[in-house]
This record gives sequence, C-alpha cells and structure tokens, in this order.
Amino acid sequence: MYNTYFFSSMAKQTPPIITLLSLLILFFMISITTEGTEKSSYGYDSRKLFVFGDSYVDTGNFLNSPSYKPPYGITFPHHPSGRFSDGRVLTDYIASSLNIKSPAPYSLRNSSDLQFGINFAYGGTGVFDTSLKGPNMTTQIDTFEELIKQNIYNKSEIDSSFALVSVAGNDYFQYFFKDGKSLKDVLVFGASIIKQLSINLKRIHSIGINKIAIGLQEPTGCLPVITKTYDKCNDTINLLFMKHNEMLLQAVEDLNKESESVFVATLDLYKSFLSVIETMQKNSTVENVLRPCCVPESSSYECGSVDERGQKKYSLCDKPELSFFWDAFHPTQNGWDAVYKMVRTSLSL
Repeated sequence: MYNTYFFSSMAKQTPPIITLLSLLILFFMISITTEGTEKSSYGYDSRKLFVFGDSYVDTGNFLNSPSYKPPYGITFPHHPSGRFSDGRVLTDYIASSLNIKSPAPYSLRNSSDLQFGINFAYGGTGVFDTSLKGPNMTTQIDTFEELIKQNIYNKSEIDSSFALVSVAGNDYFQYFFKDGKSLKDVLVFGASIIKQLSINLKRIHSIGINKIAIGLQEPTGCLPVITKTYDKCNDTINLLFMKHNEMLLQAVEDLNKESESVFVATLDLYKSFLSVIETMQKNSTVENVLRPCCVPESSSYECGSVDERGQKKYSLCDKPELSFFWDAFHPTQNGWDAVYKMVRTSLSL
C-alpha cells in the first residue's frame, strides 16, 4: 500500500527525531483506519435487534433447559449455548442480515455486550402464561420498556432498530394438548391470542421500533412430536394453524393501515417449512425427513437425556447437516438455513 522507497529516502534526508515522529504519526493514522474498518465489519454503529418469543428464537435465556446440555450446539458453536438446535436458529440469520452479531440473551446481560440489542425470547413461553415458569411475551416487553427507561439505549438507537417476534405455538400446545380442549374451543382461544399479539406489536412500535417481523406459525402437524412415527404430516392440526395464520395476517394488515405505515412484516414459516420439507423429501439422502436427528430412546426421555450413570438415552443421526428436524420440536441449523433463505425476501432490512 505504501511506497517503502519513499520512506527510506526521506529517512536519509531528515534528522532521526523527525523521522521517528513521522513514523509514529503514520502508525497512529493506520491504527485509526484499521479500527474503523473492524468496527464496521462487526456491526458497530449498526441497527440493533430486539427479540421476543419462544424457543424458535431463544439464543440462551432458558438457563436450565436441555438446550444447555449436549448434544445441543454440536454444529454451532460446537458446544451447548442455549439454542434449541444443533446450531444456529432464526435469530442468528436475521442478525446476520443486519450485519451484526446475534444480540445477547437477557439472562446473560451482566456478562455480555449489549451493543447489538437484546434477546428476551425464552423457550417454552407464549403470548400468555404456559406451564413453564418463564416470562410470557407481555413480561418480555415490560422488561424491554424498563431498560429503555434506564437509558440503556437512546431514542435514535431504538428508532433505527429491528424487532423479531416468534410466539404462540406453546400457547396452543398448552391449551389443546395439555388442557385437552376441543378443536372448537381452540379456534376461540386463537382469536384471543391474535388480539393480545396485536396489542403487543402495537406496544413494541409505540416504544419506538419502526420495523417488526413476526413469524407465522409453522405447519405444527409436521413436527416430530405430532407425527410420532414420522410417516406424514397431520393435516387436521395443520388446518388449525393455517387458521391462526389467516387471523394474524389480517391483524397485521389492520395494524399497518392504522399506523399509515408498514411497520410489521410477516415471515411465512408455514409455507417455507412445507416447501423445504417437500424439496428434501425429493432430493435428500436422508431416509425420513420428518424424523428428527436427535431421537430419545422412549417417551420417558428427551434429546440430551442421560441416566443416573451418565449413559445417553438418545441416538443421533450421522449427518445433522442433512436433516431438517433436530429434535421433536425444532429444526436443525440446516433446516433454519433453508427456511431463512425462503423468508428473507419478506424483510425490509
């Protein structure tokens, strides 16, 4: 980059002290330039990402969950990190699109850099309370609002930030599968979920975030926990979540009309999951795409379970990078990568 002959010639013609000072100034200027480049490449002075929801976007808030035990995280970051996958999850891909690192989990805020935002999502939680004692979406937003009042971020930082929301699946599991409600009851319950989601999205916007992406519900009838034998998707269950998505799309349209600006975008996880699964079924070397990579020995165990002697009570597939599902509920990094490539056009980043 620099002409070494020029500098050597100057050194012969000037006193040593001046030469030394010149070199020090040059070194200082190069250091500043390099530092600026490093900051840019790692997302300094970029927008921040704030995340709300459940395990599909949680990157480490549920500290006592299986996601902090092997074999979770074997693909990335090569050890358990609180992600419910073998590697990256949706949050990581959205952050990458913003040219920033994934925001720090709120649970780890005291030992983390908060310059890229904060992830409030907590695996197992919902729009409303679930059987898991974790913060529901309203509580997550409460916490976010408290941090804003503490001036952790200034107004301009919030105005230019982005929010990611993925929530509601656990509400339905709680109501339908655990509480044993009828399908008709679930549809009524779904309307209450959409109403509260609208309130929550509006509230995030009122705090100052002008761009929010919310995921539609995935085809839950295809999840391994539902299919059990991994033969085919449950169409009845999928119809229920199609109805949820229809209601959510209408609610988002109404919110955008009301604000006279498009501040909420939807990520069609339903169509993208189905499309990726169908493509893999046609082209993949994996024998059964609906079968998870991590399979417990019986219903008494889960992915990552060990007995009192530390013996594994689960089996792993040979190549997670070819599988779509990681465990009974969650995609692999490979799955999320393929899904993200289909939904990223919905984002205006």
